[in-house]
Amino acid sequence: MITAIFTDVRVHLVVPQDSAVPLWMTLRYESADPYALRAVFRISEENTVEWVFARELLAEGLHQPAGEGDIHVWPTLEPPRKAVRIALASHAGTALIEAPARQVAAFLRRTDAAVPPGTEHEHLDMDGELALIFADG
Repeated sequence: MITAIFTDVRVHLVVPQDSAVPLWMTLRYESADPYALRAVFRISEENTVEWVFARELLAEGLHQPAGEGDIHVWPTLEPPRKAVRIALASHAGTALIEAPARQVAAFLRRTDAAVPPGTEHEHLDMDGELALIFADG
């Protein structure tokens, strides 16, 4: 049985001069892909941007700076409330997202209940994945 967990989070795109643009981010986790989560940012009704990264990266970034390469996550205690910052970089540009830490932590607790950390390998369909690889060859 595949478990899917979703949550919508009101986040802010941090732009120069310390202003912020509000937007929605949907966090999505599926037990069929137990190491990863998806963050879908709604730029407009027709335009979304999706990033896939490790669940462990987001969990670690709630408490301390984490990440290499294109994605970095770290906590901030700046007023008025605790937040987590997510820096994203690609060939198209960079973005700095600030999300409420409480909502991100609640989402991660739900994913941990579905697939406890350290048990991800038990949820992989290795036979199915190998069949897909060899079918393409």
